[in-house]
Amino acid sequence: QLQLVESGGGLVQAGGSLRLSCATSSRAASSYAMGWFRQTPGKERVFVAAITGSGDSTYYTDSVKGRFTISRDNTENMEYLQMNSLRPEDTAVYYCAADVRLSVVLYGGSRYWGQGTQVTVSS
Repeated sequence: QLQLVESGGGLVQAGGSLRLSCATSSRAASSYAMGWFRQTPGKERVFVAAITGSGDSTYYTDSVKGRFTISRDNTENMEYLQMNSLRPEDTAVYYCAADVRLSVVLYGGSRYWGQGTQVTVSS
């Protein structure tokens, strides 16, 4: 059973930056594709970014391209989401996700999820 724990959320002004972290319990982190999703009250959880197990390919939703960067450090079993030029519409609970299949991560069907971390961007 893979466990994911997010951290790094908080309150930031528009235009600011935050870095989210996701710690995994697996020593074989490279076996998992990973991603970030976000959810606002009353809405479905939506895809933000994903990265392959090796880290050589990344994927982003259009609204965050050029502002967010997903990365991972398999030696530390960590995944990150660097968020720059934050906007009020980025406010959401952000979830880390993992699955052995990238396609599953991309469509939101990951087997493993973290508990979420709140990001609030003030205008």
